[in-house]
Amino acid sequence: MSATATQPRKIQMSVIGPVLALILLIILGALMNPNFLGWNNISNVLSRSAFIGIIAVGMTFVITAGGLDLSVGSSAAFIAGLMILVMNTALPSLGVGIPIVLLGMAVALVAGVGVGLINGLLITKLGIEAFIVTLGSMGIYRSLVTWLADGGTLSLDFSLRSFYQPVYYGGIFGISWPIIVFAVVVVLGEILMRATAFGRHCAAIGSNDQVARYSSVRVARVRLATYVMLGVLVGVATIMYVPRLGSASASTGLLWELEAIAAVIVGGTMLKGGFGRVWGTVIGVLILTLIGNILNLTDFVSPYLNGAIQGAIIVLAVVLQRANKPA
Repeated sequence: MSATATQPRKIQMSVIGPVLALILLIILGALMNPNFLGWNNISNVLSRSAFIGIIAVGMTFVITAGGLDLSVGSSAAFIAGLMILVMNTALPSLGVGIPIVLLGMAVALVAGVGVGLINGLLITKLGIEAFIVTLGSMGIYRSLVTWLADGGTLSLDFSLRSFYQPVYYGGIFGISWPIIVFAVVVVLGEILMRATAFGRHCAAIGSNDQVARYSSVRVARVRLATYVMLGVLVGVATIMYVPRLGSASASTGLLWELEAIAAVIVGGTMLKGGFGRVWGTVIGVLILTLIGNILNLTDFVSPYLNGAIQGAIIVLAVVLQRANKPA
């Protein structure tokens, strides 16, 4: 028997750390507020985390392949505004009903594909850094939705909003549609990451894109596909988000990019690429959502500091990733 075979398997803190953090947060929340573990609060937490969670699954693939997207929050705001404008415009001809809702959903998905395609092509074809491209598109889409709303708020027609609301508030067996859609996206994402050539190619490109090219991996095509996938998932998240408030403005989707990136990194995906974990991203999303939930349920720390806490978590997670690298 070889020496390696006799060595005990080392426990990876990057794997169990997020799980332990989630368990500790649940215990802390239950001790600080008796309503924390109530079904209403749990359902609310899961529904609210679904938007970021759906986007974060797509972000996992982008980061695993060595990319980054800072524009997802602004894209969501722009897609929501576009969706509302199209639905309101089509209302006189289509009336309130399933066709107009399907039209709005189609607009969101097509716009999501367009957003992802533009980012991906600028990065892969023109060779511009992902940080620069998505930082620029973040400002563009945020300005566009402000312009479309004329500096105010775009609101869905009241009758349309009432008809569309069950997409967020409805569900089956007491589980809301956003939670169900999030679960489906997670399962498909995990399969894609672990059991397909696409997932392996993303990891290979993130590790070393030159080696991946020598291994006949179509680097540009795979990277482009990750941005298109993220754009589609932003569209899906927007479809679930619009019926919640029935409006879009310049503040819609604010800091969603921070939350999505934080969830991915906290879940164990390497910021520099090369390794991604969809199930870890889910844990990261739940950790961040529970922190916000606990801040809202208690007066221990102001909920206005939620963004600062998330930023600190990103820095801490990256520091821990570097500390865990073999020398």
